[in-house]
Amino acid sequence: MSAARALVVILLTLAATPLAAQPRETITVDASAAAEPFPHFWEHMFGSGRAVLSLRESYREDLRAVRTITAVRYIRFHAVLNDEMGVYSLNARGEPVFNFSYIDQVYDGLLANGVRPFVELSFMPAKLAAHDIRQSFWYRPIVSPPANYQHWDALITALARHLIERYGIDEVSQWYFEVWNEPNLDFWAGEPKQSTYWTLYDHTARSLKAVDAKLRVGGPATAQAAWVAAFLRHCKDKQVPVDFVSTHVYGDDKAKDVFGTSERLTRRQMVCRAVQKVHSEIQASPLPSVPLIWSEFNASWSNHPEVTDAPFMGPWLAETIRQCDGFVQEMSYWTFSDVFEEQGVVKTPFYGGFGLLAAGGIPKPAFNAFALLHHLGEQRLANDTPGTLVTRQSDGALVIALWNYAEVGTAAPMRSVALRLTHNAAHSVTVQSIDDAHGNVYTAYEHMGSPRYPTQRELAQLREAAALPAPITHSLQSGELDLEIPSDGLVLVTVAGSP
Repeated sequence: MSAARALVVILLTLAATPLAAQPRETITVDASAAAEPFPHFWEHMFGSGRAVLSLRESYREDLRAVRTITAVRYIRFHAVLNDEMGVYSLNARGEPVFNFSYIDQVYDGLLANGVRPFVELSFMPAKLAAHDIRQSFWYRPIVSPPANYQHWDALITALARHLIERYGIDEVSQWYFEVWNEPNLDFWAGEPKQSTYWTLYDHTARSLKAVDAKLRVGGPATAQAAWVAAFLRHCKDKQVPVDFVSTHVYGDDKAKDVFGTSERLTRRQMVCRAVQKVHSEIQASPLPSVPLIWSEFNASWSNHPEVTDAPFMGPWLAETIRQCDGFVQEMSYWTFSDVFEEQGVVKTPFYGGFGLLAAGGIPKPAFNAFALLHHLGEQRLANDTPGTLVTRQSDGALVIALWNYAEVGTAAPMRSVALRLTHNAAHSVTVQSIDDAHGNVYTAYEHMGSPRYPTQRELAQLREAAALPAPITHSLQSGELDLEIPSDGLVLVTVAGSP
């Protein structure tokens, strides 16, 4: 290795026999190269636990933490109409009675913390449900269609009017209203599922627009990238308002469910293959300009500590951003916090929860990955090298992400990179990284004895251990830098712009 180059070695200790390093690859970055816009579509929206949980201080503390390291603008959650929110009842004459006091507290809390609601209109109040059919989540939401669509329309109309009266149309017109959640799965008990969901959507969209045409409404909010082409045909044929398309997919969804094929797709492939599929369906539809909002995504739809609690999430997120760029307007990561109860009350800090922060506000590697990737520039420079994103900030600084992806349960050889910068007068760069040994709290948690109920002192120690290491400055010689990136490593290289 040339002594003329600055050397950054990012260490990883492997329990297994070390793998041989990959051949050194040279990546040339031309600082003067043309670039395309690179909107940060992955960090503007986040999902979270159901609506009532947003009233907890722990939820709001986690939201504030995520706001410090991302450009989050919107928060989405289920169950804003659940009975625990006290929204809907009937009087002695069987007429609807509405109460929006908890909804006000929920949305006031979001706005006070600098984010807006992505309003998922779900689930069905008991007194409005045609049947007492419940989904299997711990809080047992009712997933029945309404017994009376006039009463459903009245609820949606009253809610929309109330929100406008409280917050003003200039504010509420910047929100999104999404009709239901995953009606193609067991979150919707209408039969047949698709046609009965169309009825729900039509009533909801028309009720919202009747209050004010500026309100934005969309769907079908399906799992597994389903129904989009049929949904847009329906909206066009029936002249039903639609301002955006929303759908979901997870890295471990099956190809037969998403594409109807027998392919074996990896977590690295699944999400953006699905995004590209839906993007193409929209373009081929009678409404080709409708924006695509991916209102749920993650590497796994289940709880796997080796996935969502692990450094794996750094390369996986970076790879997802690289592949999905240009095919989607916004993507909402599920979720920002483990203040979350779909499987019941959290029993231990690390159980494979979806959140960026574990119970107790402990940052996971995924939190640090979002923190690193937030610093990517607003322009993307063309570069076809796998595991690489080259961007430029508005001040001319280059920000380069490099990673070494390995599927869960495997380890990749050390990635050796010779980074060569041209048309750039910088004499130094900063380097920041996460991997098994950096920005990964789980090792400290194990050394602590994996306490099920960490004390306040232990929580403070874990938060300190979880911290993203500070950037390290390295001198450049002849515009070159050597990097060694371990399996599951994500590295951010920042090259200051010309003064």
